[in-house]
Amino acid sequence: MGQDRIVVTGGTGVLGRAVVRRLLGDGHPVRVVSRRSRPEAGVEAYEWATADLRSGTGAVAAVRGARAVVHCATGFGRGQEEAIARALVAAVREAGEDGTAPHLVYVSIVGVDRIPFGYYKAKLAAERVFEESGLPYTIQRATQFHDLLRTLFAVGAKSPLVPVPALRFQPVDVRDVAARLAELAVAEPVFGRAPDIGGPRVRDARELARVYLAETGRARRPLLPIAVPGRVFGAFRAGGNLVPGEPYGTIGFEEYLADLDAPRRAAYR
Repeated sequence: MGQDRIVVTGGTGVLGRAVVRRLLGDGHPVRVVSRRSRPEAGVEAYEWATADLRSGTGAVAAVRGARAVVHCATGFGRGQEEAIARALVAAVREAGEDGTAPHLVYVSIVGVDRIPFGYYKAKLAAERVFEESGLPYTIQRATQFHDLLRTLFAVGAKSPLVPVPALRFQPVDVRDVAARLAELAVAEPVFGRAPDIGGPRVRDARELARVYLAETGRARRPLLPIAVPGRVFGAFRAGGNLVPGEPYGTIGFEEYLADLDAPRRAAYR
């Protein structure tokens, strides 16, 4: 098999689905990697590989014949993000044909080296796995997704007073991130970090919360600003989660919400 497929790990997740759609729309053959078996319903235009990147089971076959691997899969347990990265690197090495290796594209988060949050530390550790792998790689950091803030506000909206962190965000749409990852997948490896990307505007969380509440018919719900002491929130308050300069993203929070149907707009899962 020639090296032509673009493999997307975590291809059934929020970002992974957007990456798959973008790659297919650009005419690239795609292989989705998931821990689950391929659903029987529907006929999709991509290949499917079942693999568990936490243990490495099935990972070698999943990446064999790839020209690039866009790594969207993630792990939230202690040490899982780094373990998944190591399993992927090991699989790529074993699957290599004629000494060639696919371009590994890893999506990380803006500020993982500045904000001492547990999950951010895990993403930074995974970045180092790719940096030290000796394989062609590119790391793309992005700001928080619209989906994350919607989930935060949806949970808070269950309370009579909606708690909102007293922070600023620069939320980005997964479609914008997917566009960048698709570009990187077919470009030459950076062997480092590509420029960070963020959404079109830096906005106070209270403003974003009011947008969400208005879109879900709860505009009169009062907000309760929450200021949390400590190094993590201090780093957020200092703007460690923001991207200076010209923004990359074009889809704002209002447009994102408008594109969701009413049940998904209000749901937090």
